[in-house]
Amino acid sequence: MAQPSTLYRFRIDLTDIDRNVYQTLDFRVAMHPSESESFLITRVLAYALNYSDELQFSKEGLGTPEEPSISILDAGGGYQLWIEIGNPSVKKIHKSTKMSQKVKIYTYKNPELLIQEFLTDKIYQPERIELFSFAESFLNPLTTLLIRDNSWNVIHNEGSLMIQIGEDTIDGEVIPQSLDRLT
Repeated sequence: MAQPSTLYRFRIDLTDIDRNVYQTLDFRVAMHPSESESFLITRVLAYALNYSDELQFSKEGLGTPEEPSISILDAGGGYQLWIEIGNPSVKKIHKSTKMSQKVKIYTYKNPELLIQEFLTDKIYQPERIELFSFAESFLNPLTTLLIRDNSWNVIHNEGSLMIQIGEDTIDGEVIPQSLDRLT
């Protein structure tokens, strides 16, 4: 019998100075048994860094690999924003650029490996893609502080992130990666 997903709650006081977004988020997200804590935290941070009223997690999480991890639908039934986590396949990114105005990828793995994979095959309109990475040294302390009911203060300013969890403060960056080689 397959293991069930684990439900995590996040209450995030978001101060995103770069986007002029100041919001209190309260949401639940299921962690699939095959998902790592780094993947989950990257997914939560991607959600916070792109937060808008229309933003939504995929309905079945990792259970629907053909859908984006996080998205904003447009009025015509397509996607305004398609967000992937980790190291999505070239095939999936090719499909996403055909279906969405903008594609963002947030990875917790070595971004150069993902870029090299993208160079092996043709991707439709690669200029629609933005790639961001988080350093392992930033994510590891967050994974040790992860509990089922999380309260975080997140401040984003010029790519820098400061996350306060109780008495602990973790500083890091959301690092944009150049995809000029794809175009």
